[in-house]
Amino acid sequence: MGAPEVARPGVDVSGACSHEAGHPLLENVIVLSNDRVAEGVGVIVLQSPRVAAAVRPGQFVHLRIAEGSDFILRRPFSVHRAEEGRIHILYQVLGPGTRVLSEKWQGDKMDLIGPLGHGWQVPNGVAHALLVAGGLGAAPLGMLAEELARRGIAVTVAHGAPTASRLVGRDVFEATARRVMTSTDDGSAGERGLVTTLVERALDAERPDVVYACGPEAMARIVAAHAAGADVPCQVSLERLMACGVGACLSCVVATTEGQRRACVEGPVFDAERVIWDATGIPPKHEESAWHL
Repeated sequence: MGAPEVARPGVDVSGACSHEAGHPLLENVIVLSNDRVAEGVGVIVLQSPRVAAAVRPGQFVHLRIAEGSDFILRRPFSVHRAEEGRIHILYQVLGPGTRVLSEKWQGDKMDLIGPLGHGWQVPNGVAHALLVAGGLGAAPLGMLAEELARRGIAVTVAHGAPTASRLVGRDVFEATARRVMTSTDDGSAGERGLVTTLVERALDAERPDVVYACGPEAMARIVAAHAAGADVPCQVSLERLMACGVGACLSCVVATTEGQRRACVEGPVFDAERVIWDATGIPPKHEESAWHL
């Protein structure tokens, strides 16, 4: 793994690129449950004791969903939660891979590689963190919220979605955060409007020590700008289409002030100040979420 993109001193809750030996694990997994939580959105729980013990907040796994020509490439998924030998994955049905994933039953078997990537970092001295989730951006933030709460760090969450039913992952946030602010495009839950408005207000009123954000790239860019304006460190988890998941194919590069960095190795979490948001070399972002194909 390359040098972490977050340079500020602190405790890296992402661990190494994979498990403590530094190599990804290949693990056979069993489906324990697979439930629909919103229209086109599910959460699948996998029995995965080795990866569950090694994964850190913000990392992901590369899942082989099925055999056949449509499934030659594995699909990358953020780990939403990990506990007692199990990992939880939030996914959105977008293509053939996630459609087949949504049809998995208890007892079905797959295999995965992980944990992969560089995750969230907790800088020294942090007492209050602001988590910003846009839609399926809640996926890599659930485990982080639980880790911060376990450490006694106050958590505020700004959670946005198109409509109330798409506020997925809310149960984890409400169980760990001291305050959860919500917004929806249609006003069906919380405030009507964009989650970035909540972020701007929270930065001014609550003065968090660090901001963690994941969601559509347009949202992440605005959150990063608000955080920079308030002089608050910000980390963003960025989505890129991935092929190999281990840094060999260079299909998931992100333009940074230190050159092109691979989202699957040096990311997916980056220091927002180092991301070149206007770079023409950045591959097009998937319309919804490249993590859930």
